[in-house]
This record gives sequence, structure tokens and C-alpha cells, in this order.
Amino acid sequence: MKVAFFSAKPYEREAFEALDHDHEITYLEERLTETTAHRCQGHRAVSVFTNDILDATVIHTLAREGCEVIALRCAGCNHVDFDAADETGMRVVHVPAYSPHAVAEHAVALMMAVIRHVHRAADRVRNGNYALHGLTGFDVVGKTVGVIGTGRIGTAFARILGQGFRARVIAHDPAPNRACREMGVEYTSLGSLLDQSDIIALHCPLTEQSHHLIDAEAIAAMKPGVVLVNTARGGVIDTLAVIDGLKSGRVGALAIDVYEHEGPLFFEDRSDEILKDDTFARLLTFHNVLITGHQAFLTHDALEQIARQTVANLTCIETGAACEREITPADLQAD
Repeated sequence: MKVAFFSAKPYEREAFEALDHDHEITYLEERLTETTAHRCQGHRAVSVFTNDILDATVIHTLAREGCEVIALRCAGCNHVDFDAADETGMRVVHVPAYSPHAVAEHAVALMMAVIRHVHRAADRVRNGNYALHGLTGFDVVGKTVGVIGTGRIGTAFARILGQGFRARVIAHDPAPNRACREMGVEYTSLGSLLDQSDIIALHCPLTEQSHHLIDAEAIAAMKPGVVLVNTARGGVIDTLAVIDGLKSGRVGALAIDVYEHEGPLFFEDRSDEILKDDTFARLLTFHNVLITGHQAFLTHDALEQIARQTVANLTCIETGAACEREITPADLQAD
């Protein structure tokens, strides 16, 4: 199968080229957008990542150019217009479980770095400043950690915090899972979680229901000084509301790997450009905010699994075999 591979990065290309497969891949550095969609011409499939655009306009363009398959190199599919995919007969496959540990461990790294001011301390030492004032953190052991979303990643995070750090872990999820219950995670309402948690970690998918789940009202219900950690999707947080929370002190620290308007920013070197996103620029002014550029997935283990599953998905479709990783309108209705 000929595949147009959008948003191709060197680390991904290495992972795919290391595999033995029969697909003919054209690696394209550009994001998939309305202006680049025509580059799929001559390819039966496109392979895309989280910040590629898959709205109705793009999907109809792909279909007109002869594309039949969208192979997501990620688990989330909130950026896909499934009505347009259904209209055009476009098949969509994804990678639902490449490495939950990679994302969970990065969330823990962000959490600890912002709690213990590691980023600030490292900058001070590099500049010859060894003073410790302003760097006081707190112990995680014995604290209450709220986990919103307990799928594979949320469960891995809960296990690290509960069994590793010996924190009290509570969770909110419309579909509680047995693994979390068995490790002692207590499920509760969202309001109760916001009220009790010293640290809140977001591991839920972005849906209509979870969009801006953390808004001004939610922040007002949190404990003063709460630490927020988001490695899920940027749109789960209302960034302007969180900025107000940081200014008031209600939010004690923010550690994020995702940002709701990250599309035009992340995954590229923009060090020579003027930052035009005023909201993102405001976030960068807070010393108690730590941001990474959507790298939580970026481990050798995860990249290998993404490559293997994506290739397997394409092979299933090419050979006519049933593909367990295909997303259909019926699946969305079931969710």
C-alpha cells in the first residue's frame, strides 16, 4: 500500500524504517492541512499524528485524491471529523495502546519537577546561583492525588503514585476499572475529587463532555495551592481560567505537556520566530508553570509500538483482514 506519511519526524521515520514491511511510504514533513492535503495524490492511505487537521474539508480533499484510509499514529481521535469520514467511505484506524507507561511516567516527571522546582533550580545552578530560597517543595507521600480518567495511562499513573509514592489516590471516571479498585483507588464524584486533591492529574480523552472540564468553576472548587498536571489533551483545560487561578494562587503550580492551541506551535523549531500566541506567552511568564512540547509519548519503546501497530493496521486493510484497531461510527455511538 502506498502511504503519505504527514508530520514525519526523524525519530518516527527511524522507527518505521527499522520494520520489515511491504508498504511504500512517502515521508512528508508538513502537517496535514487544507493546503497540503493534495499531496496524498497517488496514495491509498495517509498516516497522521495528533496535530494534523482532519476536518470535513481535508477529508473530502483526501477522498477526491483517491485516499481511502486514515492511519492515526496515536490513540486520540478527537481531531477527526467522523461524519465526513463516513460520508466519503474513509476508513480510520488508530494505535490505542502504544505505551501507557511512557505517558504516565512523563506525567510523574512533570509533577515532581514542578513540585520540587527542578527547572528553576537547574537554571540557577547553571547561572552560578546556589541559593535555595523560593525552592521549597512538599512530600508527595501521604498527599491526596486525584486522577481524572483511569484508562491505561491513568491506571499506570495511579499505580506509580499509590504503590510507589504511597500517596492516597482517588479517581473520577464514568467507567471505573477493576485494576484501579484492586490497587486501592477510591472512585468519587468530580466535585469531591476537586475538593480533596492536593494534586490533580488529567488522563481523560478530549470529548464534548471533557472539553474545558477544568474551567473557572472547577478551579474555584479546588484546594488552594493545588498542582495541576495535564498530559492528556490541551482542550481539557480552559487555559485562560487556569491563568486566573495561577494569578490568584488557587492553582499552586501547573505542569503540562499539551496545550489547547498547540497545533501551530508544537513539534517544530520556532526559536527564530515571534511568539504570536499571547495566552501561551502569558503561561511562560509564571515561575510555577512547567511546559513540555507534547513529548510524553516519546520513548524508544512507544515509537516502536506505534510503528508496529500502524503497519499492522495498514496490512489488515490491504489484505482484507478484520482490523481490531479500526474506528467506526458505531464505535463512537457506543462510547
